[in-house]
Amino acid sequence: MALTKADLAESLFNELGLNKREAKEFVELFFEKIRAALAEGRQVKLSGFGNFALRQKNSRPGRNPKTGEEIPITARRVVTFRASHKLKERVDENARLDPEKIKKQVELNA
Repeated sequence: MALTKADLAESLFNELGLNKREAKEFVELFFEKIRAALAEGRQVKLSGFGNFALRQKNSRPGRNPKTGEEIPITARRVVTFRASHKLKERVDENARLDPEKIKKQVELNA
């Protein structure tokens, strides 16, 4: 099951006591700040979570898989994410747990 922006807003509503409108606006503003920073070419560092950065990809030849026709792929910027060491450790710890324990842990945090 995926975690959505609506889920994040619901958590802010339940755990911090924000009203639903404020919680939704908070989540939207958070992601808008990340989008704006990346659009300006800035790196986004979220301590304990990871870094979002931009990477320039050069143009290169590609192929249409159906026809085999060679098609040029234009140069572009792409967003990359590198998880922090803490996030990697946490994911690895959960991967080693029994699936039932993970389900119970998620239910307790919900």
